[in-house]
Amino acid sequence: MEPFLDNSHNEPQSHLVIRLLHITGAVVRELVLTLIPALMLVLFINVFVAEAALVEEGPSMQPNLYRGDRVMTEKVSYRFAAPQRGDVVIVRRPAPEKSLVKRVVALPGEVVEVRQGHVWIDGEPIEEPWVTYFGGPDYGPARVPEDYMFVLGDNRPNSRDSREIGPVPLSAVRSHAVFVYWPLTHFGVVP
Repeated sequence: MEPFLDNSHNEPQSHLVIRLLHITGAVVRELVLTLIPALMLVLFINVFVAEAALVEEGPSMQPNLYRGDRVMTEKVSYRFAAPQRGDVVIVRRPAPEKSLVKRVVALPGEVVEVRQGHVWIDGEPIEEPWVTYFGGPDYGPARVPEDYMFVLGDNRPNSRDSREIGPVPLSAVRSHAVFVYWPLTHFGVVP
């Protein structure tokens, strides 16, 4: 005769394990159903709508933007219209160069000239309320090619811009700088 085996004490443990597996599965499923759409939305926004950018290069946009400023940019408007004079744009550069943050001063087909940091378009000086520091090398006169633009830093004596690298292709524009969000002491709309 075999001894009687009592497995009744194991039954509550097996129910507990099964319940724990159900709860874990539900939590994992909920995380997947929440995180995947959220990540897809973030990716969509970053690729097509807006992105954060870091002002990495030195003082070229001072006093309006400083190295280390974090800027929120938008990408939508340039899908429907080209950048306009006065826009601050993020420009892709060939690797290993960093992206540039510059102001559009001349558009395709315009004749641009820079004299002591002041911009002349088609022989006439333009008003530049955003610039505080004039100077730096002169340029032109030269016609901006079709599908290109001419960009300058707001701090003309300390800017690596189209005077050095030439006109920038419109296709190299990554986004339009809208406002500084960090540091909080610089918070505000990009002038």
